[in-house]
Amino acid sequence: MKKTIKDINLDNKKIILRCDLNVPIKDNVILDDTRIVAAIDTINYLTSHSCKVIIMSHLGKVKTIKDQESNSLEIVGKKLGELLKKEVIFSKETRGMLLEDKINKMDYGDVLLIENTRFEDIPDSLESTCDEQLAEYWSGLGEIFVNDAFGAIHRCHASNYGISKYLPSVIGFLVEKELKYLNTLIINPPRPYTVIMGGAKIEDKIPLIESIINKCDYLLVAGGIANTFLKALKFNVGFSIYDPDTIPLVSKIMLENKEKIMLPLDVVVGNKYNHNYAEVKSLTEINDNDAIYDIGPKTIEKYKKAINSSETIFINGTMGKYEDPKFGFGTKEICQLLVKSPAKVIAGGGDILSAINKFNFAKHFYYLSTGGGATLEYLTNPNLKCLENIEEI
Repeated sequence: MKKTIKDINLDNKKIILRCDLNVPIKDNVILDDTRIVAAIDTINYLTSHSCKVIIMSHLGKVKTIKDQESNSLEIVGKKLGELLKKEVIFSKETRGMLLEDKINKMDYGDVLLIENTRFEDIPDSLESTCDEQLAEYWSGLGEIFVNDAFGAIHRCHASNYGISKYLPSVIGFLVEKELKYLNTLIINPPRPYTVIMGGAKIEDKIPLIESIINKCDYLLVAGGIANTFLKALKFNVGFSIYDPDTIPLVSKIMLENKEKIMLPLDVVVGNKYNHNYAEVKSLTEINDNDAIYDIGPKTIEKYKKAINSSETIFINGTMGKYEDPKFGFGTKEICQLLVKSPAKVIAGGGDILSAINKFNFAKHFYYLSTGGGATLEYLTNPNLKCLENIEEI
């Protein structure tokens, strides 16, 4: 096991704490605070040891100056303060004298949140390319580095892997818990072991399927990922999202794993010209003006059989556009089946967590992982780069 915050002397130290506070925000309202809540235990432990806690996180994708306007962590800092029941100092600067002055003026036990680390990606992608000078600068702000950002632990960025090269490094309570529970999916999971893959983020997930399918007994596919599989089988998917670049890989995966892969039998579609339209269709009925937004009742019954026969289940992503009431039935029904299942069910990824919380199922799952891509990466390769500089105990 990796060294944790309990395995090092933290008293009266300046701690750089990398969290994953990448939460969904719309119209300046935080839609789901799961990842903020997940950081609280580690922060409270550090402040109880009279640490100066300097928090870093990314938020959203920042590729232009305009992206910065909608991806500030300031609103997250306010929510964090509410949960901690104490002031969280916010620094609009990601480096420089103003930031350093705020840190110097902190009392031990104070908490400071630095603005979105991805602001450093404008204009030269310094954060996401793990720029050495930036990583060294950030490491100079503290004495110990605590990585508790499981959702970003698969990304070799300056604010996680980069800092770990320059400071004594440990993991926080969240990462410790994530590794403990996810190891149950790696080290001899009770079988049958079923993986359910959905969601709209396609390009990163399909290559990972090639690895994860070797570890499971069944792979149930939905969402944009299923659309790519259906397209590879020559079905018309209308104007649904899919990834044309991965069709050759998808075809290869299906050819080699026919007995494991389960695809939709029917779907719920919307219409390009009528936003109020929603209809259940078989795969052969889809036309050019349709978009697949959910799985249909026959698919739910098909997937029910695999779910009910499983001992271990991992779900990543939703069945479709669950946030729209017209297309939320499939995701809700699959969650309901998982809740009733006797299997150990682990859910991972922001979208599925939001759906589980929306439908009030959270307390019924064996474990909810805050990672999406990170969870998948860890399940396929436990030797993640960001854990490399943290000692084993």
